[in-house]
Amino acid sequence: MKKKLLILLTCFSIFQITSFISMSQADAPTPGSSTDPVITKSYFDQNTLSEAKVKELVAATLAANGSQPSAGGSTSAPATMKVVQLQNGQTLYAGAGAEFIVRTGKVLAVSNDENGIPDVTGGKDLPAGTEVALNHLLIFPAEGRGIKPSPKNTADIFVMVRGSYLLLNADGSTAAQ
Repeated sequence: MKKKLLILLTCFSIFQITSFISMSQADAPTPGSSTDPVITKSYFDQNTLSEAKVKELVAATLAANGSQPSAGGSTSAPATMKVVQLQNGQTLYAGAGAEFIVRTGKVLAVSNDENGIPDVTGGKDLPAGTEVALNHLLIFPAEGRGIKPSPKNTADIFVMVRGSYLLLNADGSTAAQ
């Protein structure tokens, strides 16, 4: 009786495995069908963008828009980065869409509302009063936000800025640049 039960279980297991394998093979597309086409090398070469073709398309687009690629092959950005030195007591406010990268020194996030500053590198919003990490890209979606030196700062503060900004002294006057 035990032998019959063992043979029956073995046959049933083999049947289950065989049906599982045939089901997974049925889901695979047939090579050369419309869902899995076979193409020739010449078709692939004609319909694939080479690096030279991409550079040609970029150059043509830039020429149509009035920009020229630089000697290195990359395009010159419409708004270039400017290095701004931030002194103790000053606040650097960003215009809408501006980008800051703090290169040296310790600075704190400033905001005139409860919204934070997007730290793209860190993947989080920085609420007002939070220390900004060096070399992190900050993007300012609206005006009224910026950075100021931390009370703990003892080093020179240099910030790379792209876009509009306003540098104010502690008394609210515009700082000379």
